[in-house]
Amino acid sequence: MKKLAALILALCLMLSMCVSASAVLPPELVITATPETYANTNLKKDYTVNMYLIGDKPNDWPRVEALINDYLEPFNTKLATTFMSWSDYQTMYSLVLSGGEQVDLIFTAPWCYMYTEASKGSFFELNEDFINKYMPLAAQYQAKESWDETTLAGKTIAVPSNVAQPMGKIAAIRQDLADKHGIGEVKSWADYKNFMLTIAEKETPESGIYALAAAGDNNEMWDVYRQQYDTMLALDSSYMDFMYKYDGKTLPTKDDIKLVYEFDEFRAYAKDMKEMADAGCWSRSALTNTITDDDAFGNLQGASICWNASVFTYMKQAEKTEGVYCTACDIINDHFVGAEAYSNNDMAIAAGSANPERAAMVLDLLKFDTYLNRLILIGIEGEHYTINDKGEYTLTDKGRADYAPMVVSASWAIKNGNLTEAGAPEREKALGDAWQARVMSNPTITFVFDDSKVASYVSAVQSVLQEYVPMIELGLVNDVDATMDEMIKKCYDSGLQKVYDEFYAQYDAWYATR
Repeated sequence: MKKLAALILALCLMLSMCVSASAVLPPELVITATPETYANTNLKKDYTVNMYLIGDKPNDWPRVEALINDYLEPFNTKLATTFMSWSDYQTMYSLVLSGGEQVDLIFTAPWCYMYTEASKGSFFELNEDFINKYMPLAAQYQAKESWDETTLAGKTIAVPSNVAQPMGKIAAIRQDLADKHGIGEVKSWADYKNFMLTIAEKETPESGIYALAAAGDNNEMWDVYRQQYDTMLALDSSYMDFMYKYDGKTLPTKDDIKLVYEFDEFRAYAKDMKEMADAGCWSRSALTNTITDDDAFGNLQGASICWNASVFTYMKQAEKTEGVYCTACDIINDHFVGAEAYSNNDMAIAAGSANPERAAMVLDLLKFDTYLNRLILIGIEGEHYTINDKGEYTLTDKGRADYAPMVVSASWAIKNGNLTEAGAPEREKALGDAWQARVMSNPTITFVFDDSKVASYVSAVQSVLQEYVPMIELGLVNDVDATMDEMIKKCYDSGLQKVYDEFYAQYDAWYATR
């Protein structure tokens, strides 16, 4: 399976801390809202806005929520938050929206049921008039181009984040082991592959440390690999990814887009994976491993990981052991770096909200009122962090333990890019600075495929891919070409051409509007 959503989200929060972002709101801007700001909203009666978030509740959330409610008192409003834990949210999410619970606000994302629930009508439509009347701060300060990314079939169904930032992929390695075995600087895929094979040959038999302690699949390594070819995704859907190569200028036509696994580049990658698997770069039981490669790297059981700026967290964890030092390798440094979509994290008003206007006000406040925004993103000033006149915050020990920055899923959706951590390590800053010059937005990000007419075919194709892709990515097959040919044939037998036909028809219609 792909990375757990918890880990994907950790990526997003680490990127906002580690890498320079394009801020919509400047750090020096302080916004203080009052009830008069919401003159169009009826505030005469008390109302409790019920907000549902995914992820585990931080230790100090009750105190943060109490301060939010103190601030909301003049607005005759309270906030009540329910956390759907990482272990429960996949089963709870749809039930919460359909099961009679009073839901006003809910976190959502393309990877967190946004498209599925939107097709069910689970989200309140945010038309321009509603936003202007009931979300005046969003109307003024939300990036105008961002709204397209949460507009599906002509209806805006969520408020996206307010930050454009790099989303490059990195191979992090145990540099001490590279030095031990005489490996030079890792600057390319060939260098990284050599590192992996060397560790498998010379280190694993001695120490038991795998080149990469893979678990479930090698999808993150594929994302590192494909950056060499300047690829973008036009569809990202549970292994059923439609890809194209982008020259940085020309919008792809439908003929440029096809299933990832039909590209020669993926087949070449799969053959590298088999070579590494046969050499012992990871365990033969990698398909069923339950310890993530990231945790294994931090615990010194693996010599590398592939991910994004979140690798720095695990590098620091590994480096707590004396003699261990790590390097983050930007192995595709002459190619572009993709940008995170505004819509990667969003907040929606539930269609069943008893008071969508009041829910809109609370979301507007959380997102743009400086005090409330900082409260959710980084906690209580003076306890969890201190902040300087440049808008740079410094964590306290209590902050690290009880309210880590952007630990709450709502914060990923309400971030404005105007907060940075003071004293970021030089190696992280250097990578972020190098990425900035190469950031490229996905030109198809506002195209959203509505698969409702071919849902049964999509499901059937995904079932085939879920059976084959993980073992192909892990090189755990006897013959790469034969296995891939078999997988692709089964995809077509399951209705891939029907999916293509519907996808291309919708894409052509969208393309004509560009």
